[in-house]
Amino acid sequence: MGIVFSVVLSVHIVVAIGVITLVLLQHGKGADMGAAFGSGSSGSLFGSSGSANFLSRTTAALAAIFFCTSLALSYIATNQPRSGASSVIDAAKSVTVPVEPVQAPDAAPAAPGSKAADIPK
Repeated sequence: MGIVFSVVLSVHIVVAIGVITLVLLQHGKGADMGAAFGSGSSGSLFGSSGSANFLSRTTAALAAIFFCTSLALSYIATNQPRSGASSVIDAAKSVTVPVEPVQAPDAAPAAPGSKAADIPK
């Protein structure tokens, strides 16, 4: 399942870069109005109207592939087999540390009249 996830993710990233590139290459709707009054060139590599159709159809196809890979990635991510623990808290190991009793070091006896003898040990 890890190989399938990696392949789908790679295709997803390549398609996303393709969609971004094609959207940035396309003319906006305002570019046609300027070309109609003589400012700028309305022709392009694929002809005056062919480039918009080619680019828009290719963008639509890549968007459909992007949508399908998004669904595939979400399906793969939610249907992975569980590895024993169902949550992060269940997966955390409970470690018990034995507590050793604290022994007071050999100290000098308290001075007479001192309140140190009243402290419980």
